[in-house]
Amino acid sequence: MREYIYRLTANRPAMLLEGPDGEEAEILEHHLAYLNGLLSDEQAILFGRTQTTGTQTFGIVIFEAKDQTQAEEIMHADPAVKSGVMTAKLFPYKVIGMRGRS
Repeated sequence: MREYIYRLTANRPAMLLEGPDGEEAEILEHHLAYLNGLLSDEQAILFGRTQTTGTQTFGIVIFEAKDQTQAEEIMHADPAVKSGVMTAKLFPYKVIGMRGRS
């Protein structure tokens, strides 16, 4: 398995300042459930977001996939990406050091 990272940014920056509208809130719940599912399946290594609320805010998902095609499928299946609430950009990645991992 290879490691990949995708970077997420909100398509509506006001969502970060004012909070999500009803539809966005529902999609974000599905997004979190999707990422937690990747963790449960031991496909995701970690995910999180910056603690800012401006246009510089972004989230990341570091995960494993067999190849670029599967990595793209995983990223595009994320409900926040699929719905257009967030835009994602995929990069090949390599975790070099991590607490609890040798």
